[in-house]
Amino acid sequence: MEESVTLRPRRQVTLPRDVCEALGVKPGDRLVLEVSDGVLIARPQRQLALEALRAIQQAFAESGITEEELLESGRQIRDELFRENYPDLAKKYGI
Repeated sequence: MEESVTLRPRRQVTLPRDVCEALGVKPGDRLVLEVSDGVLIARPQRQLALEALRAIQQAFAESGITEEELLESGRQIRDELFRENYPDLAKKYGI
């Protein structure tokens, strides 16, 4: 898809309806702009979050650690930090 737009005096452009529909964006949504080799790339901000989530999921899958192992490790670290920072409360609550 290719559309032509005009840069207005305040450096604003209006995205054509077809472009917005293709991107799945509506008024008020945030876009991330990137310039690469003289080309302007506009992506919905949520797409970046989804890409980051996919990268995390891939790294997680490649690590061989299960979700339960990760959660248990987090619980242990949290308990250890709690004992270090709040020894009186840790004794009181048996942590």
